[in-house]
Amino acid sequence: MPSLLAAYRRTGADLPLGDPRRAHDVAMEGYFWRFTRPDGAVVVALCGVNRSPTGHWATLGLIAHPSGFVRTVAHPVAGADEVVFGATAGDAFTADPRHVRMDLGPDALLDVTVADPTPWPHRTFGGSSVFHAVPALNQYWHPWLLGGRAVGSTVVGDERIDLTGSQVYAEKNWGKGGFPDSWWWGQAHGFDDPDACVAFAGGEVTAGPLRAEVTSLIVRLPGGRVLRLCPPVALVRATVTDETWSLRARSARWSVEVDASGPLGNAHVLPVPLPAERRNIAGAIEHLGGRMEVRVRRDGREWWAGTSVVAGLEHGGLDRAQAEVVRRGEHPDAVDARPFTS
Repeated sequence: MPSLLAAYRRTGADLPLGDPRRAHDVAMEGYFWRFTRPDGAVVVALCGVNRSPTGHWATLGLIAHPSGFVRTVAHPVAGADEVVFGATAGDAFTADPRHVRMDLGPDALLDVTVADPTPWPHRTFGGSSVFHAVPALNQYWHPWLLGGRAVGSTVVGDERIDLTGSQVYAEKNWGKGGFPDSWWWGQAHGFDDPDACVAFAGGEVTAGPLRAEVTSLIVRLPGGRVLRLCPPVALVRATVTDETWSLRARSARWSVEVDASGPLGNAHVLPVPLPAERRNIAGAIEHLGGRMEVRVRRDGREWWAGTSVVAGLEHGGLDRAQAEVVRRGEHPDAVDARPFTS
């Protein structure tokens, strides 16, 4: 039985009541943290542990708003833990549920401990709901930390930022082939009520010949209730461009509207891995300081409404991102021009 379960998890799937944070040993296991300071500064740390025929390697990134600092590298070694949550990339990155540390050079450092964590509350499935149990999907998503208080700091360029007191969000995504052909994503703290947290992820989900657009929307309401609106128990419709994100979600009792935006000129073009090729490629247009308006109704009556002006918003797709790189006058492979050097 243990070997059968291990084989099942290596398709990317998890049984009900499993822990989707643990590595599955698929082509890509993505680890992501977002720190939102009370003054509106945002720092993102990310690590993709990628599997190639010659071993595991990592996509690492440290990004800051409003400074515009971006440091991304391809690291030659990496590992992801299949027993407990954890990931490493040599001396450049290490993370567990309470601590994340990154060293991409003296001007790109992060060392943060998470205090007072607000973990994902639903035990049966993660953020992708019943899709977690479906083997061999091209992408799974789980927002495992919806809040917390950071203790630590970061160095981005010539600036040292104290992150102590920042709100913390963390998620994990993984899939058999890296990233989907097209996807959209968003996350926001920074609402008037510090309990509030919103996150969504969607894209073209495939399993063999089957293909469908699926979006999951998570809302942590003031007071702590967490809504998970995701098919098949909820209808979620997403209309997305490089500058706008509009979601409409409805379940038996709840309805949520999300309208978000950010000017394309303020967005970063971030890398995504091509796991088998051991290289990164421009793949995602991402805003770190977008505007997000959220309206939540229960039985037709407004339950909560909030606005954040420090939302993370992403529209992904290789063709789209590389076209934007060319429009900015850069080489389409420039994102992979910074190999890691110790």
